[in-house]
Amino acid sequence: MQAQILDVYSSPNGDTWRLRIGADESRVVQHVPNAASGGQASEMPVEAFLSSDEATPQRDALVVLLGQLRRDALLPSTHDSDERPVPRKPAVDALLLTAARVRTFAGEAHLTNASGFFFARDERLFLVTSRHVVSDAPSEHFPDRLEIELHIDADNLGASTWFSLPLYADGVALWREGADDGGAIDVAVLELERDRLPETARFDAFGPEHLPKPDGELPVGASVLIVGFPLGFHDSLHHLPVVRQGVIASAFGLRFQGKGCFITDARTHRGTSGAPVVTRDPSKVGSTDEPRLPWLLLGIHSSTIDMGSRDVQVDETLGLNSAWYSDILMTLTR
Repeated sequence: MQAQILDVYSSPNGDTWRLRIGADESRVVQHVPNAASGGQASEMPVEAFLSSDEATPQRDALVVLLGQLRRDALLPSTHDSDERPVPRKPAVDALLLTAARVRTFAGEAHLTNASGFFFARDERLFLVTSRHVVSDAPSEHFPDRLEIELHIDADNLGASTWFSLPLYADGVALWREGADDGGAIDVAVLELERDRLPETARFDAFGPEHLPKPDGELPVGASVLIVGFPLGFHDSLHHLPVVRQGVIASAFGLRFQGKGCFITDARTHRGTSGAPVVTRDPSKVGSTDEPRLPWLLLGIHSSTIDMGSRDVQVDETLGLNSAWYSDILMTLTR
């Protein structure tokens, strides 16, 4: 075979990595530093390059390229170590894989963008989002299906597909919603049939173990993260959400103004509805058996809060948001 040199990865600072396949089928990785670092190229056998379990973009890119070459029959199979699964650290925080980008449709017409997340209980899997995402009379928003974006390759986050979820069957709504003595709760849950999902679907899910304990305390001002897709914005290469940071702005555990929600102070936008509101679980941080998801799922982001009496010419928006307490999920997934 003829010698080949294939691009593997280029870093933002100008470093490049290439795969050189010799005429004798030997394989080495060439690293060319940027000019500021001297630009002196170095080479390393593929086996040595892959032997580290450190997750780096260039290493992940090489794994993907080798797989593609094998699928295209451009690289002969061998029994070298790069043919065997290599232990790898997760390339991305599992928290980002709990969130799902949501699109709503009426027929083939795309209506809105939103956020959601996965929740698992007793081997069953659910998509959680805001109630007004699936139906909202005030805005005359009545979609008949949702689409969620799923990763389909654990080694290549750039590979994804859209999965359609009907909202009605024979005219009957398929989602679950709830209400209490404070009125309707802006949370909707749809059960997902695992065997209908793509076989290689890659995601993470919260569970009952991630809900705050009844006797847990979270002070006003405690830091929270809201994981979603504001205005549909996201990492379009890896199909991942972004995270906004905020704080708890009301007494956590109390029903704000008699409703089953609490208040966050964070900058949010349309498209964030249905996003999980989380904080680090202090009992898990730094422990020797720290789980893949060391987070507490505090609530489900609903919407921004504004004052009807606000003078739009003089007063800024409050910058506050409502989030529904996550314990409603134990009722809706029962």
